[in-house]
Amino acid sequence: MNRHVAASTARSQPIHIGDHLREWRQRRHLSQLDLATDAEISARHLSFVETGRATPSRDMVLRLAERLDVPLRERNVLLVAAGFAPAFSQRTLDDPALTAARQAIDLVLKAHEPNPALAVDRHWNLVTANRMVAPLLDGVPQRLLGQPFNVLRLSFHPEGLAARTVNLAEWCAHLLERLHRQCETTADPELIKLYNDLKQYPIPARKGPIAADSVAVPFRMRLGDDVLSFISTTMVFGTPVDVTLSELALETFFPADDLTAERMRAIAAGL
Repeated sequence: MNRHVAASTARSQPIHIGDHLREWRQRRHLSQLDLATDAEISARHLSFVETGRATPSRDMVLRLAERLDVPLRERNVLLVAAGFAPAFSQRTLDDPALTAARQAIDLVLKAHEPNPALAVDRHWNLVTANRMVAPLLDGVPQRLLGQPFNVLRLSFHPEGLAARTVNLAEWCAHLLERLHRQCETTADPELIKLYNDLKQYPIPARKGPIAADSVAVPFRMRLGDDVLSFISTTMVFGTPVDVTLSELALETFFPADDLTAERMRAIAAGL
């Protein structure tokens, strides 16, 4: 894992705004000159901010955070470190202000039937799912499905989906690569812990590169006598200014073959 991400697990968060900015800049592999040019300030002034010799304005903190693509949750941390109030709210999904967003989520999940779809938070805990997800989890021990349960842990657990995933090595390698990118992007300690925990599961190594004629890594699972095959897509809200909404992802699965499409229609008809 990137040394900046790994380092974040070994020490507490920096206190000064300059320390925060330096870590995010290094995490994005930018020089002071690169960031200063992008933010339209002098490299000298940025250097002074990072070393504590200058205090940035609220607007400058937000401008630098935007150029560094800092997650909204961490932009609040930067503002507080600089002596300002947080700029981005963090509401629960049942907050009246997020009614339209919650309705949009429910609409997408419902419209995706007869195929499975679910929403997860920033740590991959299940937020909600359409009715096509439950049949695919039939037979999974109930203790693994306590609310909220972690979708990635369930995927890797030998008593969870790992036992019925046909291409386990390939699928789990894909999930780990995706989670690694999230760790690099966010430096979230809980995500880093999740990544390290998942690597401890007895998952076989991927045997080789993805076939040249493949268009996506499929998720192939046994269901009864059949092997269902799905390709997945991820949707996020495009312009969120609420922390919770910015960290929500919708995972939708599409049949990768006719057998899977037919089986999902049959399952939906029986619900």
